[in-house]
Amino acid sequence: MGADRPKQYLSLAGRPVLARTLARLHEALPEARLCLCLDPDDAHFNPTWVPFADWRRAPGGAERVDSVVRALEAIAPEAAEDDLVLVHDVARPCVTVEDLTRLVAALADDAVGGLLAAPVADTMKRDDGAGRVRATESRAGLWHALTPQGFRFGLLRRALAEALARGVTVTDEASAVEAVGLAPRLVAGRRDNLKITHPEDLALAELVLSAQQRAAQATSSTFEAPPCGANRA
Repeated sequence: MGADRPKQYLSLAGRPVLARTLARLHEALPEARLCLCLDPDDAHFNPTWVPFADWRRAPGGAERVDSVVRALEAIAPEAAEDDLVLVHDVARPCVTVEDLTRLVAALADDAVGGLLAAPVADTMKRDDGAGRVRATESRAGLWHALTPQGFRFGLLRRALAEALARGVTVTDEASAVEAVGLAPRLVAGRRDNLKITHPEDLALAELVLSAQQRAAQATSSTFEAPPCGANRA
């Protein structure tokens, strides 16, 4: 990002990215317990940004997989093997409440687990290693992996441990579960669940949040008030 602080602390419509992400997660899952992975030397974090009543902080690792492993270790004393654990990237502040609730519902009875994802819409090119196109890849059946990704505590912990022990490259939680021979469920999510990675992503995320707010306000204003004295459901 070329910034003076980690991207999760950059301002997004007047609030840190992390604060906006946590607020969105809490809106959808207010009773959830949160484990927030942060660098032990993080001097930017402010606990007042956390809206969850039950939360803890765990030390983050060098890579995403290391942070997730540490978070699972932190909650192990009280987590049941079949508890559903959702892993979300705090750099994705635009995930919608609807997508979050749909993901949880889709995984409620799924023994494997799954992830929010969006079908690939763009033409996909494979390079030749020298900056030129080697081939055009078929996008049929290709999906962009998003977050959250949700799996049972016991399964995810075993899958990550086994993948790391075998030297498997773990780019997300689903890849670890795939490596043990299981097929995570793809739950279609909105394309505006973008990940803030480049400087221009902040401006785009602000536009997305603004558009989502306008849509929510328009929806809430379409209900006609009942006449005075009418029964209210």
